Amino acid sequence: MLDHPLPPPPPALLTGAALFLDFDGTLTPISATPDGVIVDDGLVPLLLTLRERLDGRLAIVSGRSVETLRALGFGDFLLAGTHGLEFARPGGAVEAPPRPAAIDDVEAAFHAFAADKPGVLVERKSISVGLHYRGAPVWQDAAHALARQWANHDGLALQQGKMLYELRPDGADKGSAVHALMAQGPMAGGVPVFIGDDVTDEEGFAAAADLGGAGILVGPKRATYAAYSLEQVAAVRHYLAEGVSRLG
Repeated sequence: MLDHPLPPPPPALLTGAALFLDFDGTLTPISATPDGVIVDDGLVPLLLTLRERLDGRLAIVSGRSVETLRALGFGDFLLAGTHGLEFARPGGAVEAPPRPAAIDDVEAAFHAFAADKPGVLVERKSISVGLHYRGAPVWQDAAHALARQWANHDGLALQQGKMLYELRPDGADKGSAVHALMAQGPMAGGVPVFIGDDVTDEEGFAAAADLGGAGILVGPKRATYAAYSLEQVAAVRHYLAEGVSRLG
């Protein structure tokens, strides 16, 4: 991992790229609640145009479920949801493991924990469940302890995110999603570039580097597998828009 200031990505990095994009904190600002995210009118058209310039080599790789990404307006894109556990082609069926019964038990435990803690939220996903403490950071340690209790229970894995602990089936991450998608069309043949902001994106950065590409970290400096950085969501949008112009 690198632990020093990173340069901005060169515009030429997108030439021939197979582009992997995180969603929250990368394409849209982090919202106070999971359902509070705002997708502005210009985002989807920008990504559709960029995908065309890249001969189809653009995918969204998110911790959100495919169902949620589609509901937010991204149904026309190649999607990897729930940290690489779900896959879907535009308009196609979702490929995903069944929802484990243990996730329902975790969800009940999370709701019991959050019931008397204003600001702590439970996010139900298709095959996982998250415990958000962004609105009440004083409960971080207790939330972490509860999530750790369920880790490795009936094959569940603990996924830490930005002010979030999530329990999900084990066996995949954003790095495995990159490897899987790079082995098939339309991503095959491109050079992987992964843009993300969260610690959950580090596996994606590492996978891109392993395959001869690079990662781009969005946000403050930290130890990372990324080779480049952009300051914030607005900088990502500007970089992608420049890519459209350059590749046009």
